[in-house]
Amino acid sequence: MIQQKRTIFFLFLLLNLVGYSQTPVNLNCEHLVNPLGIDVPQPRFSWQLKSNIHDVLQTAYQIEIATDSIALVKEKELVWTSGKVASEAMLVSYNGADLQSFTTYFWRVKSWSNKNKMEVSKINRFETAMLQSSDWKGSWISDSHDKHYKPAPYFRKEITTAKTIKKARVYVTAGGLYEFYVNGKKVGNRMLDPMFTRYDRRNLYASLDITAYLQKGKNAFGMLLGNGWYNHQSTAVWNFDKTNWRNRPRCLVNIRITYLDNTTETIVTDETWKTADSPVIFNSIYTGEHYDARKEIKDWNKPDFDDHNWNKAILVKAPSSKLVSQQLYPIRVVAKLNPIKINRINDTLSVFTFPRNIAGTVEFSIKKAPPGTVFRIKHAERLYKNGMVDLSNIDLHYRPTDNSDPFQTDIFIAKGNDNESFSPKFNYKGFQFVEVTSSKPFKLDDDNLLALEMHSDVPAVGKVKTSNIVFNKIWEATNSSYLANLFGYPTDCPQREKNGWTGDAHTNVETGLYNFDGITIYEKWLADHQDEQQSDGGISNIIPNPGAFGYEFATGPDWTSSIAIIPWKIYEFYGDASLLSKMYPNIKQYVDLIDKRYPTGITDWGLGDWVPVKSTSSKPLTSTMYYYTDVMILAKTAKLLGKTSDADHYFKLAEKIKNIFNEQFLNKTTYLYCSGTQTELSGPLYWGLVPDEFKQKVADNLYKKVQETNFHLDVGLLGTKAILNALSENGYADAAYKMASQEDFPSWGYWIKNGATTLYENWPLNVEKNDASMNHIMFGEIGAWMYKGIGGIFPDENVPGFKHIILKPNFVKRLAYFESEHTSPYGKIVSNWKREKKSIIYKVTVPPNATATLYLEKNSTVSYNFDAINGTSEEGLYKVVQLKSGTYSFNIASE
Repeated sequence: MIQQKRTIFFLFLLLNLVGYSQTPVNLNCEHLVNPLGIDVPQPRFSWQLKSNIHDVLQTAYQIEIATDSIALVKEKELVWTSGKVASEAMLVSYNGADLQSFTTYFWRVKSWSNKNKMEVSKINRFETAMLQSSDWKGSWISDSHDKHYKPAPYFRKEITTAKTIKKARVYVTAGGLYEFYVNGKKVGNRMLDPMFTRYDRRNLYASLDITAYLQKGKNAFGMLLGNGWYNHQSTAVWNFDKTNWRNRPRCLVNIRITYLDNTTETIVTDETWKTADSPVIFNSIYTGEHYDARKEIKDWNKPDFDDHNWNKAILVKAPSSKLVSQQLYPIRVVAKLNPIKINRINDTLSVFTFPRNIAGTVEFSIKKAPPGTVFRIKHAERLYKNGMVDLSNIDLHYRPTDNSDPFQTDIFIAKGNDNESFSPKFNYKGFQFVEVTSSKPFKLDDDNLLALEMHSDVPAVGKVKTSNIVFNKIWEATNSSYLANLFGYPTDCPQREKNGWTGDAHTNVETGLYNFDGITIYEKWLADHQDEQQSDGGISNIIPNPGAFGYEFATGPDWTSSIAIIPWKIYEFYGDASLLSKMYPNIKQYVDLIDKRYPTGITDWGLGDWVPVKSTSSKPLTSTMYYYTDVMILAKTAKLLGKTSDADHYFKLAEKIKNIFNEQFLNKTTYLYCSGTQTELSGPLYWGLVPDEFKQKVADNLYKKVQETNFHLDVGLLGTKAILNALSENGYADAAYKMASQEDFPSWGYWIKNGATTLYENWPLNVEKNDASMNHIMFGEIGAWMYKGIGGIFPDENVPGFKHIILKPNFVKRLAYFESEHTSPYGKIVSNWKREKKSIIYKVTVPPNATATLYLEKNSTVSYNFDAINGTSEEGLYKVVQLKSGTYSFNIASE
């Protein structure tokens, strides 16, 4: 009997060790971990299940929230409980009594599974900020200078606290950029805060925990304000210097201290704050930063500093009446790179080479420079033959009025101390090479300069690895370009423009979402779309927009479909319809505008297939193709939101567009669209415009077309989005991989073989002046296609968020193995395969509470040794296997 009990006990332990549970893990609130300072009345809660056994489904959940963690454990004094809800849902919105401002809430999840077990998560938290606009106290402040004044202003305030501090928060917003200091230390590691918005419509504020920075007694608070996009003093073609919001930087700060006795005190910005010029004598987010160390003010942000000769701050108008909490992953320095080479051209000029092309800035450190020595730090992506940095590929759109504001160049003036350092606070550039010139002879070594890589610090959620080394580098370069163009909004390039081009963004949203957790960035950027949309429904081509540029050129559906495509992709990838719901009126207004302007259903409004290799494609075809896509998204969203009449109307409009599209562009004898370019054939296939009866014939023609170029690209931006997908989704995956893995011109591999670590803006190398950025995300769809076209991982729009996963792997002949992972809202999805002798070993992981449908070739011989599947069937050309959650291995006989 004792032995039997021991056996049962050890079996119980073993089952738990191998994961016989469905513990809720990875709890998020508003898609963030333990967020500080949310301001939404009904925050969203999400979680995953952790389990290592097959067929785990959540059958019910219960969310519990309290203002005290101990009370939560005891299940007493709960602010809200959902009660036990019979549901598989793992994304649930708050539905209790009104949340209170400035309150920390603790929450947890109970989850019941189909294994008759209930598990409880660990406790997470979230904290509210200003839930009412009336929660804000104090006034916006600035100094007495106008927008043309160059030096960045310091502000300071000193207080004395007699009580013991329990916790302290600062809520800070700025017209421009800020760094906030407490007792001499910068708070946090955020950079370029707050994120760029259209300042006259909406301003973002941050909530920072400053408890650890404070002390009992005297405390000093400091602010340094930069221009950012708010006071754009540099001149360029985009006219940001002419915006109607432009003004001298300003800020609003509320410092809320809670004492041990639970009393509170709020210190606010007002006329009692003091201000003076800082050593940042010029700053431009577009060009560079100038710093005169001789003007440094020692201990300016510490207690007991004598500020009697500083000026009083002045009260100023708010940039806008709308303040919103900045709930997204902030910009941070994510890596520090040492130079791999120094070329000392002479005793006043050295060129540093870094291992890869990045977005960011530098950290410049020197010892014993002669006082007043001027160091000019110029950043570039390439070099001239003489070894000097070459800006000619990225400075075309810069329009300087004089030589005081050099492009991509920082200026540091030394004061002559033993140790000095400088790193720009309000600027970033795109570069791999840095040229440092000094006004006096000075020898620089490799420890004098570090490159600081910066971007929105979004977590990685994807991984790809293959047997092709160059192909792996293409994936890495694509991700590098994506991140280098993520600074609180998606940009086109980190040097020449830094603009939120809509076409670049929607073309590459899947690349972003397969690889990174980007929902918070996109939700912020789609709110920018709402700020920019005109009364007639029109959208600008760059968002945020300076107001004086962008509503006439490249605003048609091929570019500005970001307003529809991105919310839809967020829905597919996250299973979260809230962004679609928010954007529905905006998408509708935009579609109605196109319908009004182009009642036939055909539109030529747009930019066309931007920067093609050679062939020119029909702009009416590409513009109408995206118009149809927008209408279909609108119709499906209307259906999802229960707007039945709208859904009927827009499904009919979509059908009308599809019919006239094929009448006008499809030759039903040759099965060619227009002249039959790669873009003209692949676009209709990818976006679902080809009638079913002609789909295979059009795909066959596309295959013949790529044969004509020996499987090389002949497309621009729009064609790049479509061509690999159109091939791999219509029986030509091997052709798609052959095209994607080329290593001669024109191809992604051609760039890599020529030293690229990021993607370029144009297929040829060394393009003269225009369209020659060497860090562009424009052609980045290949990063998403690797997951889709080879790994075969697709979301199911009917069961979104990868609750149901569609698996259509393609075992392309030229690869020995392919590995792909994507961490979905339900957990990690794995789709790996490798060749072993005459077989393909395919391994797949379906996360708990999810299912998958695996599509394999009908004539393939498949073996497996498990029974945790929902069954098999045949569908068209496929053998279909229904998978429950768990990890599986298939042996598939290959040719």
